[in-house]
Amino acid sequence: MPRPLIALLASVVAACTICAGVLSLPSSLHPERVVIALALFAVAFVLTLLGRRSAMSPLVSGLNAGTSFAMALLCASSMSGPGVQGNAHWYIGAAGCLLVLTMLRRRPAHAWIGVGLVVAQTLVWAGPAGVVAVGAAPMALWVAAAYFGVRSLSHAMRDIQQFARSEREAVEWQAAQDAHHFERQVRLTQTSRVALPMLLHIAETDGDLDDAARAECRVLEQTIRDEIRGRRLLNEALRDQVIAHRRRGAFVQVLDDGGLDDVDPGLMEPILDEVAAKLAHVHSDRIIIRTAPKGSDKSVTVVAITIDETAAALGLEDEGEEVDLWLELPRPQPAPA
Repeated sequence: MPRPLIALLASVVAACTICAGVLSLPSSLHPERVVIALALFAVAFVLTLLGRRSAMSPLVSGLNAGTSFAMALLCASSMSGPGVQGNAHWYIGAAGCLLVLTMLRRRPAHAWIGVGLVVAQTLVWAGPAGVVAVGAAPMALWVAAAYFGVRSLSHAMRDIQQFARSEREAVEWQAAQDAHHFERQVRLTQTSRVALPMLLHIAETDGDLDDAARAECRVLEQTIRDEIRGRRLLNEALRDQVIAHRRRGAFVQVLDDGGLDDVDPGLMEPILDEVAAKLAHVHSDRIIIRTAPKGSDKSVTVVAITIDETAAALGLEDEGEEVDLWLELPRPQPAPA
């Protein structure tokens, strides 16, 4: 139930209870004690409604239990006996109001303590029959109903939260499966487009390939590996350049380490086109294309190296390397909204 509605209902019950207490003053033997009980009830009720948390403050819940017992003592001592009719037993309703609110605000221990104190006082003062006649037993039933209601609602909320958590996990799992399926379909489509002509040629020649076809198979095998290792570092223009360099005998590596996973695909196209345009003018022996690490202000690094064959033959490969191209492209920034 909405919190304002509970507060409104409790206020209506408290107002009726206070009216009954005021009406009992003329027949009371000690009206001042009834006035003190009314004041205690009003203060405890206001403090109960002031809390904003779902769980009541232990100090306030303990005050409610003590106030219930104090009202029972004060009002019982102001009556000539338990058989008095009319509004004299208003304090039982007031105690029930405070203790039900205490139970609803998740302080069951203090609520049961207050019930025990009021029932014990009534039992000593009016006897077992008076517990029912005065209204202490129905008051205990109100608190018990509140206890089981709160417990049922707590279990229901826990189940709802568990169902919501399970639904989120199911949705996340389904989204991951859909993403994997989509990624797999894209890779299979690209691989089929690259390898299908050669597969048809192998089937037509019954596997009897010449040296040129074997070399082309090695190029295609490396190209298929690029679809796995390169991921977002490939578009049509860059694929064509990578294949062209491999066909002339260059060693080409395309490595996507995940540094651009958070970049929009539309922002990557100009960068990949620029890399392809730069590679069209180099004739290096080694070409390495790699993403920058996460957190870097760069996006793609391209290194093209030519190796001096004489230095390589003498084992001086590092000294005979000549850098033909060193390219670092800035990380793309999304346009402001």
